[in-house]
Amino acid sequence: MTDATFEDGAERPVRLIAAEADDLKVISALVQDAVLTGGDITWSRKRRQFALLINRFRWEDRDAAARMNRPVERVRAMLVIDDALAVRAAGITPGEKDVVLSLLSIEHTGGEDGSATLTLIFAGDGEIAIDVEAINLTLADVTKPYRAPSGKTPSHD
Repeated sequence: MTDATFEDGAERPVRLIAAEADDLKVISALVQDAVLTGGDITWSRKRRQFALLINRFRWEDRDAAARMNRPVERVRAMLVIDDALAVRAAGITPGEKDVVLSLLSIEHTGGEDGSATLTLIFAGDGEIAIDVEAINLTLADVTKPYRAPSGKTPSHD
């Protein structure tokens, strides 16, 4: 079986921007169970940008895959947090290329004058907290979808 393409269906690549806390809920749901390595994480203090290259499970396609009796899919995507002021990690080491991480959610804690702390929660009690001047997060698919290697929908049983 060949990889799928966005052109095969009516769907387009995901390209979303979060500018407020409610927007983060949608993006958090779409990145749930994304996998990456520590080497897929970058932090540029000079650019005030924190970014992850993730293998995102296509939750938005799960029901269509079941209806059409075809494999579920993943897609490579960029999760970029701009206006980042500081980054703290606990339980994981960004940059470790041999460690596979599973992103579970993005949490938000509001601060003063629109500032916030965005916390990326990973399986195994790891987390990365990013202090931001304002919520400015982008999720963008950067490849065509591909068959999920496991062939299964992620489960938390």
